[in-house]
Amino acid sequence: MVHDSKQSQVRVTADGSGLVSRAGVALLRELTVSTGLGIGWSEALIDTYAGIPTHLPGRVLADLAVMIADGGDALAHLATLRDQAKLFGPVASDATAWRVLDRVDAEHLARLQAVRAVARERAWAAGAGPDLAAGLVIDIDATITIAHSEKENAAKTWKKTFGFHPLLAYLDRPDVAGGEALAGILRPGKAGANTAADHVEILTMALSALPAHARPHPDDPDAPRVMVRTDAAGATHAFAAAIRGAGCGFSLGFSIAAEVQAAVLTIPDDAWSPAYDLDGRPRKGAWVAEITGMLDLSKWPPRSRVIVRRERPHPGAQLRFTDTDGHRFTAFITDTQGGQLTDLETHHRSHARVEDRIRCGKNTGLRNLPCRGYTANKAWLELALTAADLLIWAQSLCFTGELARCEPATFRYRICAIAAKLTRTARIPTLHLDRDWTWAHHLATAFTRLRAAPWPD
Repeated sequence: MVHDSKQSQVRVTADGSGLVSRAGVALLRELTVSTGLGIGWSEALIDTYAGIPTHLPGRVLADLAVMIADGGDALAHLATLRDQAKLFGPVASDATAWRVLDRVDAEHLARLQAVRAVARERAWAAGAGPDLAAGLVIDIDATITIAHSEKENAAKTWKKTFGFHPLLAYLDRPDVAGGEALAGILRPGKAGANTAADHVEILTMALSALPAHARPHPDDPDAPRVMVRTDAAGATHAFAAAIRGAGCGFSLGFSIAAEVQAAVLTIPDDAWSPAYDLDGRPRKGAWVAEITGMLDLSKWPPRSRVIVRRERPHPGAQLRFTDTDGHRFTAFITDTQGGQLTDLETHHRSHARVEDRIRCGKNTGLRNLPCRGYTANKAWLELALTAADLLIWAQSLCFTGELARCEPATFRYRICAIAAKLTRTARIPTLHLDRDWTWAHHLATAFTRLRAAPWPD
């Protein structure tokens, strides 16, 4: 008979003192102070109170964002902070948090978004920003958020599920694990995939979320270059015109309609150039070509170009009716002038990274919209986007190497979950991290870097 080792039978007592768990969450909470999120959100909502509240609304919302960043997906998970008052201080009750969310109407939601833009500017000024000289890329995509109960405006989706169909905009950050969450629009599940008005709105919101010095300007050639990427759902005349009007460039998925299919069939073999993988290596069995002169693009912004990709399907793949000659075809339209076709196609295909951003977002508050009311769920969406930003800013400012690039789940395990002992000497609290934890030194250094960063006055 086989027995488990007796080494697993440790003695268990409940007589420890001064111990805290999830010490790394304190770094994220401190970041909400450094960026001004807490105080800014309080100022944005204070006019909804007759007097001074016991828990400032901005602090409540900031704690919710921190809780979401730590993996919480329901207001009840705020207890992970509240149950450790010796580390986090007084934290609002669930009932108080619900009441704060109920105060966020459309006008106050816009104020919260403006505060988050200021917080981004502060974080970038402190060192968390991307390299503007390389240009910025905004990826826009929609996703499905399933609702498991009756919620306001939840509806049947085009995927035959039930829930919501939010449209999201991320700033592509290849230097870190995810992209900064610029903006999101909560939409009913029945919202269309290629609604131009929604894409124009999310673009406006995304540009407003950037620091002023990072926004494009149509009449300033020295303004930062901003590229907007979408799949074919964003390829409408109205949206392309709006992108051009905002001073941005575009790279939009292009449907393989009959006109495009006919043009593809006339491309001579010597006009196809080898395609490349995202890592810059030639991709076997894939080629790219330009068909701009073969199409009527008069309704698109001037200087638009259409580039098509031809690829042999992987074994077992089912061909679509738009695939011909045993190849699969995809296309995109861009207004980028010059450059190698292979480079332009590789850059557009990098839009696929937004799928990883959304996947990480669903692991950071977007998987579940916990409120019954539609307005409250809009506020929750804003908090989830903020949580994603807090993780990215913390990684950019405070960590190097793998910890600066790891995904949220890994960051939570290695950093947020660190245990510690909290002591006080001469009224000065000290957090003693578990020295046997592999990443304890990294967290201690992170606090030092956060406090030493050149925060604007």
